Amino acid sequence: MSRLDTRTLSSLVKLVIFMVVTALATGVLAIIIGNISFGSSHTYKAVFVDATGLVKGDDVRIAGVKVGSVQDVSIVDRTQALVTFDVQSSTALTRSTHADIRYRNLVGQRYIALTNEIGNTGVLEPDSTIPVSRTSPALDLTVLFNGFKPLFQALSPTQVNELSYEIIQVFQGQGGTLNGMLAHTASITQTLANRDRVIGQLITNLNSVLDHVGRRNRQLNDLITTFQHFVGGLKQDRGAILGSLDQISQLSVQTADLVSGIRGPFVSDVHHLRGFAANLDRGRAEIDRALQVLPIKLTKVGRTASYGSWFNFYLCNFTGQIRIGKNALPVTYNTGSTRCNLG
Repeated sequence: MSRLDTRTLSSLVKLVIFMVVTALATGVLAIIIGNISFGSSHTYKAVFVDATGLVKGDDVRIAGVKVGSVQDVSIVDRTQALVTFDVQSSTALTRSTHADIRYRNLVGQRYIALTNEIGNTGVLEPDSTIPVSRTSPALDLTVLFNGFKPLFQALSPTQVNELSYEIIQVFQGQGGTLNGMLAHTASITQTLANRDRVIGQLITNLNSVLDHVGRRNRQLNDLITTFQHFVGGLKQDRGAILGSLDQISQLSVQTADLVSGIRGPFVSDVHHLRGFAANLDRGRAEIDRALQVLPIKLTKVGRTASYGSWFNFYLCNFTGQIRIGKNALPVTYNTGSTRCNLG
């Protein structure tokens, strides 16, 4: 045999081994996922008033241990469901066996739970039917949760999940206890009770606000109507408004040109005004004293000239200037005498 034939045969053997291993792994995986059992089993039937959500392949359990699976779900007597399921032949059912449809999880998956109740201990023959009197449908979560809807609205998602689990466990007779559910409910009601004052204050404030709004219903309507008219007027005058904005833009441009033209002289005036202010600041004491004394002296001079015989003139008003450096400060004085108003 040539070297090439040897390599081809070796590759073929490896390929066959790979295909066999892959097929076995796929078969094992299919058995696990499909819950396929190769042991012998017996078939039974059970009548339920409601088998919603139960489908072929769902588990059949005793004490939580899988002993079979659902084979078919059909309608019987138009208003009831007939469920066909198989159970391992090593598991014996009695004439008092009770079948319940229970929730496997909150997603909605279900299974059949078989329990031996007190009663006839005779063996239930294969292909026998468990009557509706010894079956229980799954709990209707829609009706149950609608009843708890006001309570759930005050809970966080985590608290809702915990309470829902407790409720399902209690009503299905599994694991959870009524004490656990009541403990969660008590915790929730205590939280609401602690916030009773805040809730009451909120309702009171809201009532006060609505009362004020109700008493001012007419004013509110007038305000809304006036605002509607105002907006309508703006809409009608939008052309004039847009035109005025254009005019304002042109005015701004012209004003900018004007300011840029007088910028030089304006800066010079500000510079001289700064010097004038400095001179006033240096002589502010003398200016204050002169301004305080000047009215008194002018009053005395006016009275002397008006009623005395010391001067041969009659003074009604006085106008002059006080020069400080290169700047002059105007001064105007009136005696206020009645003689100045004659003729």
